[in-house]
Amino acid sequence: MELHDQIVVITGAAAGIGRALALRIARERPARIICADIDVHGATETARLVDGVAMQVDVAQDAQIAALIDGVETDIGPIGLFCSNAGIMIHGGCEVPDADWQRIWDINVMAHVRAARYLVPLMAARGGGYLLNTASAAGLLNQIGAAPYGVSKHAAVGLAEWLAISHSDQGIKVSVLCPQAVRSDMLHGDENSVAAIDGIMEPDIVAEACVQAIRDETFLILPHAEVLGYMRNKAVDYDRWIAGMRRLNRRFCGSS
Repeated sequence: MELHDQIVVITGAAAGIGRALALRIARERPARIICADIDVHGATETARLVDGVAMQVDVAQDAQIAALIDGVETDIGPIGLFCSNAGIMIHGGCEVPDADWQRIWDINVMAHVRAARYLVPLMAARGGGYLLNTASAAGLLNQIGAAPYGVSKHAAVGLAEWLAISHSDQGIKVSVLCPQAVRSDMLHGDENSVAAIDGIMEPDIVAEACVQAIRDETFLILPHAEVLGYMRNKAVDYDRWIAGMRRLNRRFCGSS
């Protein structure tokens, strides 16, 4: 898909990958970039940088996602690319309270579900469109020390796969972004975590990988090349992979 003259919506656009996506996509001369975030000040600054439109949106709220899509479709035009990029991190294991599990589920999974729920019929009716969902390498591997994050990102990858399988024949293309550590507010104070074991990537490099994948209509976006090797190791010998992850768990969490 070429992004020239497309209307693009980016959630989580106030900073990090979201802002980098807006800046990189702007170079493709889209018709308009809509920068959505719960942080309206950050979204407004991103919109200023790309001559876009800022909208305050809490992606945990179904009604706000519906209003975002309806507002853009009604007042600006048909959405060609929707970047469902907002996400949060919650550390801990099964002891994490249900309310926190629900919050990360609403943002890291259901925000993608709801965007697709409203957009897929619209895109299908006009012959196509593009969904870019931000997940994580944690959705392909896992996340040491953060069960809610690892589980929710696995679900996000599964949803993206399902959308690609179910709706490609309607002209709807899907890509899922699965980076390791990216310099962002989410990583602030956690720069020595296991996610950064292969280094911390700058958001602009991730954004470049996304634009190339959209142009090539590639499903899986792996800015960190090492992740593909880890996936292969997991598939070849699951028990050996679990043993390696246990060693990482002992190293980073002190578990015996």
